[in-house]
Amino acid sequence: MSTRVLTGIKPTGMPHIGNLLGMYRPALALAERSEGYFFVASYHALTTMRDPARLRASTIDVAANWLALGLDTDRSIIWAQHDVPEVTELGWILSCITSKSMMDKAHAFKDAVGKGREINVGLYTYPILMAADILAFDTHVVPVGKDQKQHVEMARDMAKRFNHLFGETLVVPQPKIQAEVATVPGLDGQKMSKSYDNTIEIFLPPKKLRKKIMGIVTDSKGVDEAKDPETCNVFGLYKLFADADQQAELAARYRAGGLGYGHAKQALFDVMNAQLELPRERYNYLQAHPDEVSDVLAEGAIKARATARATLDRVRSSVGL
Repeated sequence: MSTRVLTGIKPTGMPHIGNLLGMYRPALALAERSEGYFFVASYHALTTMRDPARLRASTIDVAANWLALGLDTDRSIIWAQHDVPEVTELGWILSCITSKSMMDKAHAFKDAVGKGREINVGLYTYPILMAADILAFDTHVVPVGKDQKQHVEMARDMAKRFNHLFGETLVVPQPKIQAEVATVPGLDGQKMSKSYDNTIEIFLPPKKLRKKIMGIVTDSKGVDEAKDPETCNVFGLYKLFADADQQAELAARYRAGGLGYGHAKQALFDVMNAQLELPRERYNYLQAHPDEVSDVLAEGAIKARATARATLDRVRSSVGL
């Protein structure tokens, strides 16, 4: 039996280069060697989203992102969470065996309390629905960053408790902690993050992409002065897209002098644009043909429901329903 890998993402704005390197590429690479299960976490978005039109558009957009970046629907499936109601039924059953003390320890809940935010029940029980997302599909591996490991650990605890109470029914998943991606510098040199408003979005048109790159903060050294590539934000990004020979050549130009930061930024634009050109074309096509994305999600939901239905049938039988 092949390994089944599951990844979910909430409908949010356009992804940036940090997302590309830290999440999209690792998840897609893993899916090439496994059964890839991808879902758009539309129910999770409801904890904060209050704009129906935006939620609908964002759901299509997230799927378009994955498809544009190379998700192969012959090997993997992608669906919208709300099209697989078996997950929410499983979530209720899991909530009946999960302690309040576990929910009190959830990072998202504790963070909301610490910031004085309004807390709805959906946010409080978020980890249970996330566990259902994972367990409904007999998931073996969930790739996560270190900060998200708790979600998988909670899913493991719920699966183990269910199996202890009702017999071996649920697959106990394993977290796959993604290798540390080199910090992706933003326009200001800090870690690239929407929180810092320093991002470079993946699907920007070439002119807008170049304008963003030209806005990267650098020091005030002149063209003729030698520069240290390892302390330069421009070169920090260049390394993430250029091959070893390209990196060595540009680094030598930095150290020799005669290279202005404008030249370095143009070199960065050239390598970045070359890698983003095809995904951008795919994305723009899918944006112009949303019905095609909807069809992919609908087909994926049929397959996902078949898997989730089989799991839920076992769960129902185990608990006596």
